[in-house]
Amino acid sequence: MKHVVKNVVKNVVKNVEKQSMSARSQLPNAESRFPNSVHHSMNAIETHQLHRRFRRTVAVKALDLAIPQGIIYGLIGPDGAGKTTTLRMLAGVLKPSSGQARVLGQDVVRDPEALRPHLGYMPQHFSLYGDLSVLENLRFFAEIYGVPRKERAARIQRLLRFAQLEAFAQRPAAKLSGGMKKKLGLACALVHSPRILLLDEPTNGVDPVSRREFWDILGELYLQGVTILITTPYMDEAERCNLVGLMFQGTIIQQGEPEALRRLAPGELLVLYAPDLLRVEQLLARFPDILSLQVYGDRLHLFVADAQASRPRLEAFLRERGVAFTALYQDEPRLEEAFVHLIRQAQARQAAA
Repeated sequence: MKHVVKNVVKNVVKNVEKQSMSARSQLPNAESRFPNSVHHSMNAIETHQLHRRFRRTVAVKALDLAIPQGIIYGLIGPDGAGKTTTLRMLAGVLKPSSGQARVLGQDVVRDPEALRPHLGYMPQHFSLYGDLSVLENLRFFAEIYGVPRKERAARIQRLLRFAQLEAFAQRPAAKLSGGMKKKLGLACALVHSPRILLLDEPTNGVDPVSRREFWDILGELYLQGVTILITTPYMDEAERCNLVGLMFQGTIIQQGEPEALRRLAPGELLVLYAPDLLRVEQLLARFPDILSLQVYGDRLHLFVADAQASRPRLEAFLRERGVAFTALYQDEPRLEEAFVHLIRQAQARQAAA
């Protein structure tokens, strides 16, 4: 099987290499065309009224994005919000139904080949050659992206070290752990030193240690000036981004810095610790100050309009009913709570329309 895959790879490489050489010959020097401006003088990614329809289903609707150069932009949203479809269109692998999308000033529909040397795309699902080793996969993608032969060995070695895969260079990709597969996918997307990275839920299903290591790598890339657009289901990862866009039913309903988005949670947050959370939860359902409440492990998160005013009333309410509690204090809302609130708001507007 392995020799069959390698023969297919060679044929693909020859065809793609010809196309890549032709495209590169028409391009000015990459550094002069796309200077890495730390002042974000040019948006790395822009969309205007971008639509994508699959028969009767509208996956992306009137999407307007403006992502500055050199930042990490997190795209979050519920399943089916259109995140994956958006990344596929920006990567040039899916044609929009209408609207415009530009990456580094290039129209992704008119000239996707011109973007190939500057764009790295890592899809959500493992898409490498499982029968090839880690090293062979990297060599294959180096050829696909037209990395000069004299630079390949050093660049691949650097990526193996960067992704902590040196000890696994000869292991077949199919036999890697989930976290290692993600790192290999990222390394292959980086082999041509792209200026833009599109990552579709790259840490989904990965253990916490591998997730942290993956984000350490992304942090290094950010410091090098690479623009990263990442979709993620994890709110703690969204907190690491410079900007976050909340996507719902195909469009962005809210965007901002994580700190600003946290402030959009309803009211102010009180955190309550008590031995019998179930009884407390049932009692507080009748407490008039509560806007919303939710159990978080060994504590309750209570949203009220005015935490300073509600706290003494809440303490008195619980003591009058003989309910023990160990702590009650005000805290900052989490991004997840703001996210849930904004989605519920959007659903309510939709139901009322």
